[in-house]
Amino acid sequence: MALRGAELPGLAAMRHSAARRSLLFCSLLILILLLATISLLFGVKSVGAPDVFHALSGHVQTVAEAAAAKRIPRALLAMLVGAALALSGATLQAVTRNPLADPGILGVTGGAAAAVIIGIAFFGISTQFGYMGAATIGGLGAAAFVYGVGSIGRDGPTPLKLALAGAASSAAFVSLASAVLLPRVDLMQRFEFWRVGGLGGANWASLATVGPVIAAGALVVALMARPMNSLALGDELAVGLGEHVNRNRLAAAAAAVVLAAAATAVAGPIGFVGLVVPHLCRLLIGPDHRWLLPFSAAFGAVLLLASDIVGRIIARPQEIEVGIITAMLGAPFFIWIVRRHKVRAL
Repeated sequence: MALRGAELPGLAAMRHSAARRSLLFCSLLILILLLATISLLFGVKSVGAPDVFHALSGHVQTVAEAAAAKRIPRALLAMLVGAALALSGATLQAVTRNPLADPGILGVTGGAAAAVIIGIAFFGISTQFGYMGAATIGGLGAAAFVYGVGSIGRDGPTPLKLALAGAASSAAFVSLASAVLLPRVDLMQRFEFWRVGGLGGANWASLATVGPVIAAGALVVALMARPMNSLALGDELAVGLGEHVNRNRLAAAAAAVVLAAAATAVAGPIGFVGLVVPHLCRLLIGPDHRWLLPFSAAFGAVLLLASDIVGRIIARPQEIEVGIITAMLGAPFFIWIVRRHKVRAL
């Protein structure tokens, strides 16, 4: 009886924590619905609630209703891309045990973007499946290269070495993409806004192509939640717990790269979402990946929806691409993380 009495406070605390997390997650879902509604209402041209209702019901007869209908796939794409990048960042941080890990900082999105441009320029790729295939190959190659370079030396792949290798590789990929685009004016004009990360080209066809890929990547990452918790304890302890460390790390990392590559193929290289969101979610709900991953997906959707709305409103009648907004938000956060972990890393 004494033992059961001693366990009760712990069980009560766990139930309270789970209830709090569930309430926070429901709040995030409500916020996503609110932001999606705002995304349909406001932009370069504001529309009314009846126009949105008619657009959602498929009755498009006026210019305002057409504008609202065009924003539906854009809002859905913002949710998908934001969730994919956030899940990718949270997974990469787990498998590398690197607080600076992010698809952009580690060069994954830069490699994916460069591969797409090379595929279009030299191999005539013109479909969303082709874009995603090229982006996946480029992302996987970039991730392997950055990890290999960052692993050189006595200390192995430290956070700062990986971040520096990723930053250098990203700069090289940008230069490579520019070298390919500059002699091809028509191609450069076509992908001018895609290169900085944007959602303006969203349509139902791109959603139908990228949606299943992101869903599959998210499913693999979700199945890796418990193994990622073990990896956080260190390889030796994870092996002692019965985990196949190398297999789990490879599977999770591959899924993270596919998520980032799919998001890059459809929306361009959008940075810092995968860095900012997992850290904020850890502050809210802790490091348990069984909770961290769904929270990251929801918070990523919130961040990209909000960034897209801000970019469309603050520069009317023009719009600022969402990749610029996320960079403005993420750069100071990156500096804060570097300063916070500097002593530990050195």
